[in-house]
Amino acid sequence: MDLLEYQVKEWFGKIGIPVLPSQRIDHPTDLKRLKIRFPIVLKSQVHGAERAKAGGVRFAETTIDAIAAAQNIFSLPIWGELPEVVLAESQYDANQEFYLAVVLDTAVCRPVLLGSKEANIDWESAGEKMHYVVVEQEFSPFYARRLALKMGLQGTLMQSVSTVVQKMYQLFMQKDLDLVEINPLAVNPNGEVMALNGKVRVNERSIKRHPDLTQMAAKIISRHPSTEINGILGDWEGVQMYGKIGILGNGTGSVMATLDLVSNAGGKPGVCLNLRHAFLTDTTPTTFCDRLETGLKILAADKSIEVILINFLGSIPQAEEITQVIAKFVEQDNNELKLQVGRSNGSKRQDLNFPSLVIRLAGSELNPTRNYLATLKTNSSSLAVVENLDEAVKVAVRLAKPNANKK
Repeated sequence: MDLLEYQVKEWFGKIGIPVLPSQRIDHPTDLKRLKIRFPIVLKSQVHGAERAKAGGVRFAETTIDAIAAAQNIFSLPIWGELPEVVLAESQYDANQEFYLAVVLDTAVCRPVLLGSKEANIDWESAGEKMHYVVVEQEFSPFYARRLALKMGLQGTLMQSVSTVVQKMYQLFMQKDLDLVEINPLAVNPNGEVMALNGKVRVNERSIKRHPDLTQMAAKIISRHPSTEINGILGDWEGVQMYGKIGILGNGTGSVMATLDLVSNAGGKPGVCLNLRHAFLTDTTPTTFCDRLETGLKILAADKSIEVILINFLGSIPQAEEITQVIAKFVEQDNNELKLQVGRSNGSKRQDLNFPSLVIRLAGSELNPTRNYLATLKTNSSSLAVVENLDEAVKVAVRLAKPNANKK
């Protein structure tokens, strides 16, 4: 999860990294009550890169100019994303600009401090322009000063930059982040440093450990329509696609293997969810069965999904409760079907949107569940219990084909 610039600046200010006076703008008329002095710069708050080239950054000298610029920014999509917030910020006179970052290097499993005397570069492809220091042991100011020295800085400027790096590392550790970036860190003629732009990437697994991050994630979900919620969930614990077969698995391997088999069999995978970990929308601790119930509801609410394929392999916590969750889901579908048919005076089911359920369970712990569901399916035409994964995929693909349920 990448934070927007105004959120990053709030974190920077709280931890002591120097930032410019700024104000969040939710509507162009908010500029009539601006608390910072002109001239200002208005920045579109979107996740897409190169917003300045796309017209998402405007300068203004007066309130009238600022309102006109904000109206233009709010209506300007950047990489398909319209901003919900615009950041108004004081302008800054800089005669030097640096690049700084703290990033988690998965190759060495250690945090790495990055710095360059050239701003607006990509840390992954900067080559010799980028200096780095690996934090091999417990962090100390020595690491930050070492980076500043590698960048060729001296005196007061070296101390100022190393202090900023220390604060960045402190934020990196406090929030369990993957990346903290300042691009650029500007230096004015008086030698004062200022973070003009920043980027923060939150580690997916850390959200549940921080209430403020959980709230941010919940707000992201609340701003999106239900048709996009699956995509956000998919980015975290699965894959977002647009086919007819939704997939539920209990591990990354089972989800991806099922997806590949569906594709190879000529089917079109839809949303694929990994139930091993909590969803982005979970604000309280959840069990595996809680996530199974949520996953079934998500896929059933997606009108493009015609078949839900469940593939559970190996050991699963609360295996005995899985039966209850699936049975409850099937019973709700059957009851809703009877209600809808009654209201339509016996019209055919073809206008209704109830996904079929194909279940494959592998593992001795799941034998009781498999046996019970095998008896349950005799009372439900929308449930198939299959022992072999290849056979389960074939059934799901067949049910997802046009006219598959028509006689």
